Amino acid sequence: MTVGTDSPAEARSDGPHAPERAELADATAPGDATAPADFAGIRPDDLPDGLVVADETGRVVCFNAAAARITAVPADRALGLPLDRALPLEDLKGRRWWPLTDPYGGLATRSGQPERNLLLPGGREVLVSARYVREHPTGPVRRVVVSLRGTEARRRTERSHAELIATVAHELRSPLTSVKGFTATLLHKWERFTDEQKRLMLETVDADAGRIKRLIAELLDISRIDSGRLEVRRQPVDIAAAVGRHVHAHTTGGQSPDRFFVRIRPQLPPLWADPDKIDQILGNLLENAVRHGEGTVTIEVAPTTTGDDGEEGTEVTVSDEGPGIPEESVSRVFTRFWRGSKRGGTGLGLYIVKGVVEAHGGTITVGRGPRGGAEFRFILPVGTPAHLL
Repeated sequence: MTVGTDSPAEARSDGPHAPERAELADATAPGDATAPADFAGIRPDDLPDGLVVADETGRVVCFNAAAARITAVPADRALGLPLDRALPLEDLKGRRWWPLTDPYGGLATRSGQPERNLLLPGGREVLVSARYVREHPTGPVRRVVVSLRGTEARRRTERSHAELIATVAHELRSPLTSVKGFTATLLHKWERFTDEQKRLMLETVDADAGRIKRLIAELLDISRIDSGRLEVRRQPVDIAAAVGRHVHAHTTGGQSPDRFFVRIRPQLPPLWADPDKIDQILGNLLENAVRHGEGTVTIEVAPTTTGDDGEEGTEVTVSDEGPGIPEESVSRVFTRFWRGSKRGGTGLGLYIVKGVVEAHGGTITVGRGPRGGAEFRFILPVGTPAHLL
């Protein structure tokens, strides 16, 4: 179908062959084919997405700057052309899109086309959706409004998902291999091992099962953070006691008590937060400082104010004496898969920490500590439930 003859009926009788891009330069737009200067105070060129509008004859009357950038066709060459010549789109099977959809001659009940991947000349992908504007529900199409978007954002998302899948597969392979190996050995050769050997193998299986459980929990948290569905179940939290528990866990796990210095400032405001998620924040930050930092790990808890209204809050700082974070990496610390070193980890922990802090209405920053190492500081508002105010 070639849309753009004197009437939609005549347009439907034309041949389906698309002209080459060079024909765009030879075409001249009619005198009245100018882009609308204003839509309710918003100029088409102000829109971030490509906008193409064809009138009731199928000729382009609006071709904004974003559309010109995405299609590499200057707006002055596209205005006045038939829609299928201004946008010679094909689907991924090589079929020409406008004859396939037939906006002017198809079913009178159709209101448009959902967004999908189509191809411009040269094989460049673009996301296209269309709206058919009618004066009444089953009347003739008066305008076809086409939205164009580049595929860069979608490709970044797809790459991110692929990286997540690869990371998960890599992290799961080792503990699952261990669990499978030890359980198979115990099942087939149980009587050959002493009680001490059995205990050692079962402890290894238990530890690896714990790694798998933590990884699955991280994946669920990422899903909830990305979709905005991370729930915070607020209750009173003694954050000083929470810090003490995490330090104790590290010392009983083999770290020297001298490795940690805890400073709790007086007059801490009451804190309403999700205790499990506070443990998650502290656990990740302390693990990060112990694993990737050096020297003494300092944890300071102090009262502070948050926001423009000076609401009370709690500030927690975790710093170490290691080499710190390179200046060029600071902006990427809270992104997925960032690793400060090659000492293991999925690179997801700090991304989750940031999401959890922000779900509480707080903020988190990273910088260089007073002794040169990395310093993470997060601030949580009091967060008192509305029914207690």
